[in-house]
Amino acid sequence: MTNDTTSGRSPRTRGMGVAALRGLALALVSLPGSVLCFVLSLVSIALIPIGVGIVTTPWVLTGVRAFADWRRVLAAEWGGVRIPPAYRPLPKDTNPWTRTFGMLGDPATWRDLRWLPVDMTAGFVTALLPAALLLYPLEGFAIAAGLWRVFPDGYWYGFLPVTGLASALGAGALALVLLFFAHFFTAPLLQAHFRLTRAVLGSDQGELAERVRVLTETRRDAVDTSAAELRRIERDLHDGAQARLVAMGMDLGTVEMLLDKDPERARQLLAQARRSSADALAELRDLVRGIHPPVLAERGLGDAVRALALRLPVATEVNVELPGRAEAPVESAAYFAVSEVLTNAVKHADAERIWIDLHHLDDGAGMLRITVTDNGKGGAVIGAGSGLSGVERRLGTFDGVLAVSSPVGGPTMVTMEIPCALS
Repeated sequence: MTNDTTSGRSPRTRGMGVAALRGLALALVSLPGSVLCFVLSLVSIALIPIGVGIVTTPWVLTGVRAFADWRRVLAAEWGGVRIPPAYRPLPKDTNPWTRTFGMLGDPATWRDLRWLPVDMTAGFVTALLPAALLLYPLEGFAIAAGLWRVFPDGYWYGFLPVTGLASALGAGALALVLLFFAHFFTAPLLQAHFRLTRAVLGSDQGELAERVRVLTETRRDAVDTSAAELRRIERDLHDGAQARLVAMGMDLGTVEMLLDKDPERARQLLAQARRSSADALAELRDLVRGIHPPVLAERGLGDAVRALALRLPVATEVNVELPGRAEAPVESAAYFAVSEVLTNAVKHADAERIWIDLHHLDDGAGMLRITVTDNGKGGAVIGAGSGLSGVERRLGTFDGVLAVSSPVGGPTMVTMEIPCALS
């Protein structure tokens, strides 16, 4: 980490440059992205009466949600402004009609659509201002340095007409004043952009009711998932370890009868029983690891994720900044969520490298944030049938959220947040 006293620039100066670059990037994306999403949404919804929109609207609104989720991720990563999504889950295997009107009946969809025109206007301006506040003084310095001579009829810089050396020096002085203000206001202006995004895109007064509804549904999903998991464990025990132990008991009974009559055959059966016991033990260990990995219980979430990364066929870098441990259910949910995301990255993303970051935000209530990034082909979405839907339901049980940024061509960044305190 660079020491601020030796880096040559103050933290505020570096923050000013970073805020200007991020604001410029947001401005270049917000205008075309929001215009495209808004126009496609209007056209698709308008085509619903003739039937075409029934097919196109779910795809368009899914794209709008992906764009909005990506901006939520940027607001959290660049501005520390959390905008949790509150989309209603759709039933699996829905037909286009049900999916279209299910999405249109979701208040979060209309918040997204209201946000798009705000983002292409006021959002564009507030994102561009940090860059303009930094670049405009540079123009003034260039005018003062002699660029004014290129304009024989004079040049207006701000409110100053630059026609000679004296007025050019005045433009330089004005640029210096503007740079002084940029030093203090560039980062707050970018913060204002993210706060504007949260004001429009975030949940309104019905947020509490929406969260209660979402939590109720995720609790029900958790109960169903737990019941299915218990059935899976019972099936694995019955078809795996139990069957092997029964066969081993029968072999030992046969050995007891053959000890005097056929010692050679008895030795063969004993060797077979020993192999069966080893296989049964391995199956039990795998079963226990699937329920709650021993390394998770003994070493905590950070070391469990590191152990998980070591087993991947892809180069993986893990960064852990956890000053303590969360409760066991939270750690378990986070571990299996990370495991599912990594499985998706290995199977579907064709990634060559994966980065995992775990840290805890101590902002009162506390927040465990996990980010998994890969350099694969992108295109990951949260939808029915995808592994990310299961991750979203798993996190929802603990009032957690999942955000995915995965443009086609990559990279993919999956951010998971779970409210929790560390011991």
